[in-house]
Amino acid sequence: MTKEELVALARQAAQNAYAPYSGFRVGAALLGASGKVYLGCNVENAAFTPSICAERTAFSRAVSDGERAFQAIAIVGGKEGVLQDFCPPCGVCRQVMAEFCPGTFAIHLGREDGKISSFTLEELLPQRFGGENLR
Repeated sequence: MTKEELVALARQAAQNAYAPYSGFRVGAALLGASGKVYLGCNVENAAFTPSICAERTAFSRAVSDGERAFQAIAIVGGKEGVLQDFCPPCGVCRQVMAEFCPGTFAIHLGREDGKISSFTLEELLPQRFGGENLR
């Protein structure tokens, strides 16, 4: 699957976001090692803390289905669904990625104009803390 196809799926996922408080809709498309794609969107909550990001929603869906290895993720987001700029993953989402993915894991950020900016997990989360630190 190309990064363009993955970004297009993330855009579709963002349409399902539940963001009545911030109006900031985020979608993620996570490509498993199996080739299956797991979609996620942000789900806000009036108490804020129970809110969940699109990326973690996608990982939760994948892990619930038994997937444990991943190739890439595409992320899009913007106010009222307008993807004016790149939407990088928050620190918590980066840490969740580090739980399941190597430093070479690809993270593709898409914008409204079709531009895509790609990073590795190592670039976005250097010196990360992972399971190997606990062994």
